[in-house]
Amino acid sequence: MPAAAFALALGAAVLHATWNALLAGADDVRAAASVALGVAVVLFAPLAVATWDVDSEAVPWIIASAALELVYFVLLTTAYRRSDLSLVYPIARGSAPVLVLGGAAVVGVAVGAVQAIGVILVGLGVVLVRGLRRSVDRRGVLLALAIGATIAGYTLVDKEGIEHAATLSYLVLVLAPAALVTLAVQLARGGVASIRAAFSRSAVLAGVLSFVAYALALAALELAPAASVAAVRETSILFAVALGAYALRERVSAMRVAGAVVTVTGVVLVALG
Repeated sequence: MPAAAFALALGAAVLHATWNALLAGADDVRAAASVALGVAVVLFAPLAVATWDVDSEAVPWIIASAALELVYFVLLTTAYRRSDLSLVYPIARGSAPVLVLGGAAVVGVAVGAVQAIGVILVGLGVVLVRGLRRSVDRRGVLLALAIGATIAGYTLVDKEGIEHAATLSYLVLVLAPAALVTLAVQLARGGVASIRAAFSRSAVLAGVLSFVAYALALAALELAPAASVAAVRETSILFAVALGAYALRERVSAMRVAGAVVTVTGVVLVALG
């Protein structure tokens, strides 16, 4: 993997974990998410228009992906309102590639021995992140797994949809409905005042970082194979756990740290196997 591609993918990982930490640390997570989504769409829009190219075959995939993105943000904000970033993020991000691999296996794609070991490690990592005590956050774990399933869903959909549209055009069309719906719901729930209160530097920065993280990932994909880039990007799990401990003051046990490391190792094997 070229050094430049590695640096870009690693940068994408750091920024992805950071915008999630900013969202998780917001006073009103749902309002902050609506602001961040809106900022991301506004930032993408001019570039999307400049490179506009959407075939009619992309429409069903765009509709499906937009619905999954909306579910993703609903689940994500619900999870971050009640559970730790260092719990939700590793399980969600770690389980998604395994579920994608499972979906591929269902349609007849062979699963290699290395990938099978990766799946086992991800499962072990999830257990360690969850913890072995009875007083675990079961709701957080279930929400994280649901988020992982949603990520897997839109990953499989986008793999097909992106074949029929320019990347930025596709992304704006997918994210815009989620941005509009979350904004409308927040306005109905808390009024303009809630949006104004959530329009903070942290929420805006979360939107900007989500845009930059995606741009860095795209740049990395131009220089290296997708599997290599995906493997490096999943180190975001480690950064998220660190941010949870040091920025959000979460109680992160040694077992959770170990679980994050094991999960990353498993995801790397799944990506590269």
